[in-house]
Amino acid sequence: MSSREAVLSLLRGEEGFLSGQELSRRLGLTRAAVWKAVDALRREGYEIEARTGLGYRLSAAPDALTEPEIRNFLGPVAVVGRELRCFEELDSTNNYLKTLPEAPDGLAVTADSQTAGRGRMDRSFQSPKGQGIYLSVLLRPRLSPDRLPPVTALAGVAVCAAVERVCGVRPGLKWPNDPVLNGKKLCGILTEMSLEAETGRVQSLVLGIGINVSQGPEDFSPQVREMATSLGQALGKPVSRPRLTAALLEELDRTYAALLAGDLSAYLSAYRRDCVNLGKTVQLLPFGGGERETAQAVDIDEDFSLVVRGPDGKERTVRSGEVSVRGLYGYTES
Repeated sequence: MSSREAVLSLLRGEEGFLSGQELSRRLGLTRAAVWKAVDALRREGYEIEARTGLGYRLSAAPDALTEPEIRNFLGPVAVVGRELRCFEELDSTNNYLKTLPEAPDGLAVTADSQTAGRGRMDRSFQSPKGQGIYLSVLLRPRLSPDRLPPVTALAGVAVCAAVERVCGVRPGLKWPNDPVLNGKKLCGILTEMSLEAETGRVQSLVLGIGINVSQGPEDFSPQVREMATSLGQALGKPVSRPRLTAALLEELDRTYAALLAGDLSAYLSAYRRDCVNLGKTVQLLPFGGGERETAQAVDIDEDFSLVVRGPDGKERTVRSGEVSVRGLYGYTES
């Protein structure tokens, strides 16, 4: 632990002031080293009050995606988030993890901004500095590939649970993987799987999640402004990014344990409850193009696929493709 981290840890644990002498004694640092650590923390955005005869007091912490801030809120985790790396900027948190073939199961990576954030079908995901949570987790499940299709849906449930814990409001889920709030997209989720060519064994899953936290309408490009929202925009109040990141890591850790145990019944029930498609008219557009179809969304099956009923009354299961929901993202036609 660096002197800066050590000073921060002690200041966090005190409600009142700690003298420079006491900090120096507890940490085995010189008074000059304590002052330098306090100065470094202030430059990082920590508000540290200093009073003659009393010492130092931490009065406010920055809304920063740094390991000390996230771990301040993070409870015990078994796998996901046990190792955490935080960066000011990456091209993509998913890309970063894909360059680490020997990285451990559950390694989590955050970035304060991304220069090339991606969503499904290589769509751009806007990732402005200081306004969102851009998080990826590396998973190495010892499961066959046919056990893994629910991963993205499970991540959606984890996002909803984390937002509900921190913000007191639960988003809905637009099938297959979009958390939504007030009819607009709040979050993007992208799962990328790597298989061993010779055996088909799963080498890794990289699960990427981007949550809009503090953006205003002006922070979204004109192309997405009408369909995207942020927690701050929807709730009208600020939301702590490190607190929400910690809650998300805890929820993902629980979700991963359920996946490995093969017990997803609670998550399936939660997904069905949160899914905004069900009971609605939807439009189906297969990947790669093709003719749009209109149907009624009637259920989520055991694999988290969408069950729809066509105009002829026949039901079928949709496992991939784009699904538009009337009233969301600009789809209003009958």
